Amino acid sequence: MAQTVILTGDINLLGVNDPKIPFAQIGPMLKKADLVISNFECCLYEPDEERSIHDEGFYANLASGETLLEGGIGIIGNANNVNFGAMAIRSSCARLDELGIPHAGAGVDRKSAYAPVFVEVDNVKYGFMQRSSVYWSHGGHEATEDHPGIAIVQAHTAYKPLVTETKTLTRPGNPPEIVTWCETSSMQAYQDDLAAARKQCDVLIASNHWGCGHDVLQYMEELGRAAIDAGADVVMGHGPHFPLPVEVYKGKPIFYSLGSFSFHTGHRAQKHPDWIGFMPKLTVENSKVTDARFALVRHNEKNETYFASPANETTELENVYGPSEVYGTKYCIDGDDVVVTL
Repeated sequence: MAQTVILTGDINLLGVNDPKIPFAQIGPMLKKADLVISNFECCLYEPDEERSIHDEGFYANLASGETLLEGGIGIIGNANNVNFGAMAIRSSCARLDELGIPHAGAGVDRKSAYAPVFVEVDNVKYGFMQRSSVYWSHGGHEATEDHPGIAIVQAHTAYKPLVTETKTLTRPGNPPEIVTWCETSSMQAYQDDLAAARKQCDVLIASNHWGCGHDVLQYMEELGRAAIDAGADVVMGHGPHFPLPVEVYKGKPIFYSLGSFSFHTGHRAQKHPDWIGFMPKLTVENSKVTDARFALVRHNEKNETYFASPANETTELENVYGPSEVYGTKYCIDGDDVVVTL
């Protein structure tokens, strides 16, 4: 029997005091899915003292975690730049455990942060693993053997002069090409972890927090394809607060950024009044993703996420269709969904 798996972008519960509000409109539909998997862009943590504005962590009150249950969220990924701080990560993981929501990507030590999670739905076993390439070099953000943190895949940045490529005048100050790539040993460890998880499940979802701006960077392509090569059936990317292109690699989808899903308050308590996100809906048959499509989501002034019609979002879709041409990705509209040809 076919199953439906929903993927979502960033869920950030800062400022949420009523857990019933964020998913009041779409919660019933989410709960009809066989499995919902989300990137959780905050920690469930109530510090004794107000934190410094220089700290990166997004801290939401413990009660707001009930929002995840209202949305039928079945798996959480919490390896990202705002899951920051040893006490915050301990608190958040403990609260997620209380709520009965499996989570991957952050933990009280390296073993728990890097471990995949598995959920069985009607005899189909799903595996999920999350890593972040966006993290802080200070404060012990990466999990170690005896310190809380997140699971990472390290990547690098270099700046390449474009004199030869542009066949132009050598002029000091010309902007360079920005080149990115994954640290070989870090990516190999990631692939090894995925391959091990692949042996323990029927369907494997790889989740990556990455990106900078509206471009799909080289290391993102490298990492997404490496995940598929290692056994992942789909890659869900997140980090930019807007959608990025979809690539179909070896018949399997790589969503480079899903954008936001429930995100009302961000850095410095600033409101995020207008965003759009992708919500992929995957059909799984005989342990294979046979259909991939996505709905569009926005939110209103009440912080309620709602579905947006593709007919009203032509500009936003063109911003994804155009950059997708390099991958040869084919899209078509089917009612309120956008279908990705596998």
